Amino acid sequence: MSYIPSVSSAANSAAATAATDTIAGSAAQVLSQNDFLKLLVAQMTSQDPMNPQSDTQMAAQMAQFTALQQSNTMSSNIAAMLTQQQVSQANGMLGRTVTLQVDANTLASGVVQAVQLLGGTPKIVVNNTPYDLNQVLTLTPTPAP
Repeated sequence: MSYIPSVSSAANSAAATAATDTIAGSAAQVLSQNDFLKLLVAQMTSQDPMNPQSDTQMAAQMAQFTALQQSNTMSSNIAAMLTQQQVSQANGMLGRTVTLQVDANTLASGVVQAVQLLGGTPKIVVNNTPYDLNQVLTLTPTPAP
């Protein structure tokens, strides 16, 4: 029967490999939730019945799995909150005059006419052209007519 290292050992090894890959300049690989489940199933099916894994090891691995799920959920929630904050920020610019950095040599100026969500990212519309929020250089009240 072949030996399958514990999920903790595999995860630690993968994390060390990812860190080494990042330092070396190649793409880092990160264990996903599916990878974790595959490792856990492989470990359980390849376990020696005469020397089963201890309860404490299994509890530790389940805690790691729960922490991974919570981390993924928190990451998704933070991304959603960021988008909501950007939409709110863009809405606050409606009717105000902005100066925008179009490219390295070009500035544009005008009144924010609308806010659009393009690909989940809010854009402000100035002179009928959508711009990213990070292109805004100045924001001033629009003078009354």
